[in-house]
Amino acid sequence: MYHILVVDDEEMIRKLIAKYAVYEGHTVTEAADGMEAIQQVKNGNFDLMIIDIMMPELDGFSACREIRKFSQIPIIMLSARGEEYDKINGFELGIDDYVVKPFSPKELMLRINAVMKRAAGRNTPAPVTEEPRNEIVELANGGLRADLTARIVYVDGKRADMTPKEYDLFFYMLKNRNIALTREKLITEVWGYDYFGDDRTLDTHIKLLRKSLGPYADFIVTLRGVGYRFDADR
Repeated sequence: MYHILVVDDEEMIRKLIAKYAVYEGHTVTEAADGMEAIQQVKNGNFDLMIIDIMMPELDGFSACREIRKFSQIPIIMLSARGEEYDKINGFELGIDDYVVKPFSPKELMLRINAVMKRAAGRNTPAPVTEEPRNEIVELANGGLRADLTARIVYVDGKRADMTPKEYDLFFYMLKNRNIALTREKLITEVWGYDYFGDDRTLDTHIKLLRKSLGPYADFIVTLRGVGYRFDADR
């Protein structure tokens, strides 16, 4: 199973998560603050990290920002607050999931499995064909250019800096441009059938994606009561 780093200044929370994780067959290492978390990730070999936001010494956001400089370890962030700002900040840092306290330990275990399954899919190399060809999509007279094969997006000639999930969402919408996509369809196709979060995560990533697209943000059209559509004819 997985080696999990649990980071929280509340010992009771760490022990609760560890209890359920060990029962599921995982190995758990604990850390009490962000500084300790950074050192643990540098020195250890972990499959996933669960980290709280509000901690002494160094908060979860700052710790994740530093960890992302040298590691792409899957991260689930915990918070006693469910504000959209916190979620956006976390996803911009490249976390994989966000859980609001109080949480169900059983659901957290399911989220761990879902995150690890998605991470494994990202790390699986695509089969190499004899004649590889880059799939390029250009819109707005070349102002918006996407290399779907290389996972690179250019906005007015400048490379856009997106999180892995932003790329997944954008490329799926781009491949299905001019088609109305329900919220359920997007969540299923981008996050997977085993996603246990709420659909507000989709809205948060749409906001992040629009921010990354800059002047072409309005290519993503909100369909009230339905979902979204990538309007390539704008």
